Amino acid sequence: MLKKPLILVINDDGITAPGIRALIEVMNEIGDVVVVAPDSPQSGMGHAITINSTLFVEKVVIDKGNQTEYSCSGTPADCVKLAVKQILDRRPDLCVSGINHGSNSSINVIYSGTMSAALEAGIEGIPAIGFSLLDYNWNANFEHAKPFVKTIVKNALKNGMPNGVVLNVNIPNLVKKDIKGIKVCRQAKANWEEEFDKRKNPQGREYYWLTGKFVNLDNGEDTDEWALKNNYISVVPVQFDLTAHHAIQNLNTWKLND
Repeated sequence: MLKKPLILVINDDGITAPGIRALIEVMNEIGDVVVVAPDSPQSGMGHAITINSTLFVEKVVIDKGNQTEYSCSGTPADCVKLAVKQILDRRPDLCVSGINHGSNSSINVIYSGTMSAALEAGIEGIPAIGFSLLDYNWNANFEHAKPFVKTIVKNALKNGMPNGVVLNVNIPNLVKKDIKGIKVCRQAKANWEEEFDKRKNPQGREYYWLTGKFVNLDNGEDTDEWALKNNYISVVPVQFDLTAHHAIQNLNTWKLND
């Protein structure tokens, strides 16, 4: 009898978030599932790790299912490290992160705890995929996303993934019949035009709320933003090697050793 693939499930919205519960449900149809996820929301945490305080892990039961679950006091990246080094008795065949409540397309990938967990798994040599639904509502409906998540995961397990590459998958907030398909894309050039809402508390101390708007600076039709705007699921291969290889030749013309 063939051994089922071992699938590690992580997120950044917390272990009780509806998005990760939906992802666990789908993964239980495919393999043996172990969940290691934050015990509280960690959105926007990026690739932070805990080095100045202790970490706690607790085995928990959240709902029905064959999965084994652990809640962790740390960040999404901490969860991956603890899973690989302390909790699991064999290396996962796949790590899936999400399903995030909200977009992680374009520049959002840099700030994302969801994608940082996937990238941490990639650093460990584990094939990894981050999933996000374009709905920030806590009560978002993930049902229409499930069959597409299953398709992508089964393809990743069957075909394997390029070494050092992690997939960033974003899903439009549409019913299944309105999603046109899945497109492999590049990351759009975009940024956040940020503002700070300055206020004072009753004691007169100034404080700030970060606000802003997302600005797409890319008119290409091969980007994740174009795909999502046109009702496609976007799949962007990303990597943790941040070397700007195209710039090396130019930099070697600098007189750095004179």
